[in-house]
Amino acid sequence: MNIIDRLNWRYATKKFDSERKLTPDQINTLKHAFNLTASSYGLQPIKLVVISNQELKNNLLESSMNQQQVVQCSHLLVICIETEIDEAYIETYFKRITDIRKTPANILQSFKKSLINEFNDMSNSSILNWSKNQAYLALGNLLTVCSVEGIDSCPMEGFVPDKYDEILDLKSRNLKSVLVLPIGYRSEDDKFSALNKVRKNVSDNTIDF
Repeated sequence: MNIIDRLNWRYATKKFDSERKLTPDQINTLKHAFNLTASSYGLQPIKLVVISNQELKNNLLESSMNQQQVVQCSHLLVICIETEIDEAYIETYFKRITDIRKTPANILQSFKKSLINEFNDMSNSSILNWSKNQAYLALGNLLTVCSVEGIDSCPMEGFVPDKYDEILDLKSRNLKSVLVLPIGYRSEDDKFSALNKVRKNVSDNTIDF
């Protein structure tokens, strides 16, 4: 099947088959896909929490508007953002460039300085909003990779981030939860899986010049 066929197959799964589990190789593929997601400046202000523990998923249900996909899914992915994008964080990024690409530090100095100044001038709320935009890029990438790999998913904004942060002890890691993505396999009796997609015509939703 080509990519358009796979994207047509994908839908926001309403009911997962709780007996079917993803393999470690499948989870590893999604971890790598997440890590390869494009991000502004390449700073990757995001982190992925992968939950397979059923008791932990059960504990998160109430904070997920009681959406049953959270407990039915094979794995629950929580996309988080870093809460501290400071000079030290940016310095670590540029050290990574030097280590991996062997780029001389003096060549990077001007760009590094301008990036540090830019973030120093931004308010905390502006940095958090910027980071959240990167989280949505990662979500889109994961949804596409899941569809290609035949993995069902259901992207969620309907949860209580503060409660997730508390239950997962994210604050101690300088992280904040932004998006939730249950993944696994659709249940055979999920009646919504057979419905046709409702989308605009491509010609109504694109503009050619």
